Amino acid sequence: MNDSKSPVSVHDLTVAYQRKPVLWDIDYDAPEAKLIGIIGPNGAGKSTLIKSILNIVPRISGRVQIYGKPYAEQRLRVGYVPQREAIDWDFPVSALDVVIMGRYGKIGWFRPVTRSHRRIALGALEKVGMADYAHRQISQLSGGQQQRVFLARAIAQEADIYFLDEPLAGVDASTARIIVDLLRELRSQGRTMIAVHHDLQTVPEFFDHVMLLNMRIVASGPVGDVFTPENLEKTYGGKLTILDRAAQAIFSSKQQ
Repeated sequence: MNDSKSPVSVHDLTVAYQRKPVLWDIDYDAPEAKLIGIIGPNGAGKSTLIKSILNIVPRISGRVQIYGKPYAEQRLRVGYVPQREAIDWDFPVSALDVVIMGRYGKIGWFRPVTRSHRRIALGALEKVGMADYAHRQISQLSGGQQQRVFLARAIAQEADIYFLDEPLAGVDASTARIIVDLLRELRSQGRTMIAVHHDLQTVPEFFDHVMLLNMRIVASGPVGDVFTPENLEKTYGGKLTILDRAAQAIFSSKQQ
């Protein structure tokens, strides 16, 4: 199903909110079958970049292609896990209902959910350790459990590329490990994952490639080449002082 074109190609992308620039002249071609982290300070435009690629927020200029075609033509090949804060958790649906929503592109709207689609949805819940909570209302789940359910929904979609907005934010260590292991499994199947991430200390452990972003792309490429003190200083500027201990731990461990 995959072709030779980049999973995501972004060219000359600019986004502004109320005439205030948020992203400037973004050019990026994502490598295939990699786990890619988008890293940068608060307000750098990390979430906006994902949303502009997915046509959730408008672009002032630029072109985005998914496997060589506009997003609208490739929607079924793309999975999206938004920030937890962006979801109405009081909506009266069960965990299984949420995951089945990931199958609608294959089921078709207003068509019955067949046994095979339900089986795939349950299998996705099992992968994230949430099968026992299939019929629990999502409002009754903890934050980490809710995050697992939305990851299961993305898995059930069987997409080729996944965008994840802070998938590890506010989750406990066991949930974080489940999520990272699952992303690695998807990568091994040839899928591409692009995730907004804020914890610098775990970047070398979690990601293959990294994009350092602060309104513009400061650097992008393999973690070993790009995730350097010099590039982090360019990305965070004076704000890097609060991250000095984490950065020192990272780079001292890399040199050992």
